[in-house]
Amino acid sequence: MLLRSIPGIGPIVASGILSELGDLRRFGNIKHLAGYVGVAPGIYQSGDTIRHTGVSMRAHRLIRSYFIEASWQAIRTDPVMQGYYRKHHGKNVKSVIVKVARKLLSRTLAVIKTETPYEIGVLE
Repeated sequence: MLLRSIPGIGPIVASGILSELGDLRRFGNIKHLAGYVGVAPGIYQSGDTIRHTGVSMRAHRLIRSYFIEASWQAIRTDPVMQGYYRKHHGKNVKSVIVKVARKLLSRTLAVIKTETPYEIGVLE
């Protein structure tokens, strides 16, 4: 199974993703999928005022929680994800883990669209 090759995604999370989202190829790009899952940043804009509101409340909360929990496991097992987490370390931990979740979500979409198993990267 392709989803199980991604670090952090086990049998329960993989079956949850497939049952709740269905075929991931129906999403055109990562922005559409991230907006649906709820790991895309929310923006409030009125006239000249622009405010970033964090994650969107209009989201699929179960899948978002799956990816947040899978991100904690991914930073323990994948050196690339761990490096990304450490690069942003020192900021708010919750906002950093949402960034890692979005990266994990984009890698999940890439694995499904290319139909190749995920390979754990190595940092130089």
